[in-house]
Amino acid sequence: MIKGLAAVAALGVCLGASLPAGAGETQYRTVVDETGRTVRIPARIERIISLAPNLTEILYALGLEDRLVGVTNQCDYPPEARQKRIVGDVLNPSLEEIIQLRPDVVLGTTAGNRRETADALERLGIPLYGIDPHSVEDVLASVRSLAELLGAPERGAELEARLRARLAALHQRLNTVSRPRVLFAIWLDPLITVGGDTFLNDLLRRAGARSVTADIESDWPRLSLEVALELDPDYLVLPNTHSLKTRLADLSQRRPWDGLRAVEEGRVVWMDDAILRPGPRIVEVIETLARQLHPEAFAPAEAARQ
Repeated sequence: MIKGLAAVAALGVCLGASLPAGAGETQYRTVVDETGRTVRIPARIERIISLAPNLTEILYALGLEDRLVGVTNQCDYPPEARQKRIVGDVLNPSLEEIIQLRPDVVLGTTAGNRRETADALERLGIPLYGIDPHSVEDVLASVRSLAELLGAPERGAELEARLRARLAALHQRLNTVSRPRVLFAIWLDPLITVGGDTFLNDLLRRAGARSVTADIESDWPRLSLEVALELDPDYLVLPNTHSLKTRLADLSQRRPWDGLRAVEEGRVVWMDDAILRPGPRIVEVIETLARQLHPEAFAPAEAARQ
């Protein structure tokens, strides 16, 4: 690993030595990212690498995709993002690929990237700006901070205002509903769910639900099925992936899974996997989940449009 890192560092030196004349005149500024790290970046950012799908989606929503030179192989939305150069996956991006793309800044997130990646980029002198979303409010703040970082504050303000308006309208609609108790499962075997200090817990709350695991301090706790049975959620909410659907279909035929009331009564809500991405589509996800849990709150308005 050390030899590999040394080789990458040497490559970085060689690339830096081949920069055109005048490159040393670049103006720099110092910022503090959402993780508290101090980052030195060019005053104007022209080349960006995104190390997470939610960050890629934010850049496209801001209309800054022309500056995006590299993404991970999980960055599949919008579809055009798949045409960008791949630098590896979220957990293990290729340092060699990143160096070759000569980014002005690399964007990362605590919600998916490893600390080792951040440390390696720091040793190579490649600026990494990290976001740290623990709530829907944090997601909106990330939209604003990234827009400001990239010199497009007005775009960030416009996007944030639109998203906040939709959230406010939804809050008004759900103000008096009875909130069902839900269990959000990231995986089923073992059962992995969400704790209170996560954007997913906040997402459930804003959709008019109460997470049965909101009091758990761990971000991504594992539960025994016996505990899940005791919690007795009204709904089971899951990302809509083929592997999860297949696994639930198998488990629901066995004990004790078939004794989980939400499964037994067919109260299983499948959500687009955008629910796992703390990006601009999070508002659409909240609205969709709210409609699934509270169709009565939307019936009058939807009937009036017919």
